[in-house]
Amino acid sequence: MEGLPVGLALAMAMAMASFLLMEVSGENSPVGQFSGIHYGHQMRKMQDMKASLLRRDLVSLPPSSAAAPSPAIISSPVGSAPRVYLATSYGADPKGEADSTDSLLRAFSDAFKGPSDGILMEGIANLGGARIDLEGGTYLISRPLKFPAVGAGNIKIHGGTLKASDNFPADGFLIDLSSSSGNQQNKNNQTAIDDQLISSSSYNYEFVTFRDLLLDSNYRGGGIAVINSLRTTIDNCYIAHFNTTGILIRGGHETLVQSSFLGQHITAGADHGERSFSGTAINIVSNDNAITDVVIFSAAVGIMVSGQANTLSGVHCYNKATGFGGTGIYLKLPGLTQTRIVNSYLDYTGIVAEDPVQLHISGSFFLGDAYIVFKSINGVARGVTVAGNMFSGSGKGVEIVQLDQSNGPFKVIDQVLVDGNNVNGMKLRSTVGRESAQGNGTSWSVDFNPILLFPNLIRHVQYSLQTAGGTFPVHALRNVTGNRVVIESNVAVPASVFVTVDQ
Repeated sequence: MEGLPVGLALAMAMAMASFLLMEVSGENSPVGQFSGIHYGHQMRKMQDMKASLLRRDLVSLPPSSAAAPSPAIISSPVGSAPRVYLATSYGADPKGEADSTDSLLRAFSDAFKGPSDGILMEGIANLGGARIDLEGGTYLISRPLKFPAVGAGNIKIHGGTLKASDNFPADGFLIDLSSSSGNQQNKNNQTAIDDQLISSSSYNYEFVTFRDLLLDSNYRGGGIAVINSLRTTIDNCYIAHFNTTGILIRGGHETLVQSSFLGQHITAGADHGERSFSGTAINIVSNDNAITDVVIFSAAVGIMVSGQANTLSGVHCYNKATGFGGTGIYLKLPGLTQTRIVNSYLDYTGIVAEDPVQLHISGSFFLGDAYIVFKSINGVARGVTVAGNMFSGSGKGVEIVQLDQSNGPFKVIDQVLVDGNNVNGMKLRSTVGRESAQGNGTSWSVDFNPILLFPNLIRHVQYSLQTAGGTFPVHALRNVTGNRVVIESNVAVPASVFVTVDQ
């Protein structure tokens, strides 16, 4: 046992002695006396004693004089576990005082040179779950952080704060997933592995995850740009002080933004500077993405959508009140919206949809006179459902759904349903109306203008006429012009008329 610590040698000796004693006792004991229970008890006592001695010995060991490797890569045998790249091991300053841009870019570069386990999409190298760990530090950034090449995926950046410096490009993003292969600096440092990564794939990156990050844009640009990438996740991130866009999603698809907070100014509402809020928290110029459980607390526009087949769920927008010129969700897809907004909270700021086609809004709460606007661009509204929502206002008569026909009237209206919403302190608008009229005569008129959304449009009418006494008059629907239903009978009778219409 030469060279072993004293405590460890003693532990091993006692273990051997205990084992020999148990062997002898076991051979000479009658059946049943040396039971399994007694044996297990003795083994546990021995293990506890060895663990205690080992702990004491480890505490007494002198500190190692060997220098820590730099940069540090925490790794297991190839293929058995993801590789972890520690930001501070590359010289990044976790106190946020020195510029850490180059240090973090070196960590990015090393992560891309790690082992690749097959491919994801064709032309996308699988980096095996590599992790760039910011170690809970705050890092000052003077230019956008970009990957060294395109054509890779299965990598995560997590666990820290990135802050833009005072000379950060005003049009840049702290993290930029755009193609960087054209950057001259990257070309100069390009390796054979980089050449392989710059592939024929139609996407820049796949399966990139950003988690547990705080991004402070310092009013010098945006937070994260996801460009032409596939299956990107932004989870539990706090993005603030952007003056352009908090998150930009352009091209590609299947980006998930979830459990995150975005705001140009850090506030919790009723901010004295709310009128001056600018920028867009999330801008989606892409298809098939999902925004889930996200809070947007300050920006001129909460979410701008210019791509189809996106889903917004559990979104809370109180970014800038409509009365101050703000918009919670702006759907800028005239003629092919294909957007679902469900279980969301529009807080003093509403929704604008240009020429809505295939739009679904349900299960959401509109507070503080927040409302929905259908804005005519080419005069088309088709396949729209606004149902099962709650609207609460100040009693000023603000309509829950409004038409902006400043560019011309809606001319093509088909399969539009606005119904089943409950209203408190606002004016109900619907594409379905139910009214009644009473009188003694030959004509009954019911005006649906106070309830119907579209002017001069009634497609279907269902009515019943109930008379007093035994009279059975002949009656008929005579007119629906101007959203007024007129029913006439051949003889004067006291009657009640019940009418249901839809647009």
